[in-house]
Amino acid sequence: VQLQASGGGLVQAGGSLRLSCAPSGRTFIINRMGWFRQAPGKEREFVASIKLSGGSTDYADSMEGRFTISRDNAKNTVYLQMNNLNPEDTALYYCAAMTTTYYVTPRSPHVYNYWGQGTQVTVSS
Repeated sequence: VQLQASGGGLVQAGGSLRLSCAPSGRTFIINRMGWFRQAPGKEREFVASIKLSGGSTDYADSMEGRFTISRDNAKNTVYLQMNNLNPEDTALYYCAAMTTTYYVTPRSPHVYNYWGQGTQVTVSS
């Protein structure tokens, strides 16, 4: 499975961006996809996840209400809509895919099997 993330860029505080993640390869083995971010000098941080079957979602507390994760099964793409961005949202954003079928917490990066290359989001004040 390969993951291609895109949509990052430079935006002013209060602005919006939509990230996309398109998996390819043996995509039928993917159960859940997630977004994480990592700022310089900080650990990788959970942002949001979505179960591909059923569409149930999970968000980090600090991002719920501003960020929305969604999927388009026809396009085989997962999106992260980010609104009301602030400079603290500046980070490299990664999409990830999980193949585990039994329940594990989607908030840990260690449960994800495949990772994209990351897309940079920079929010200026």
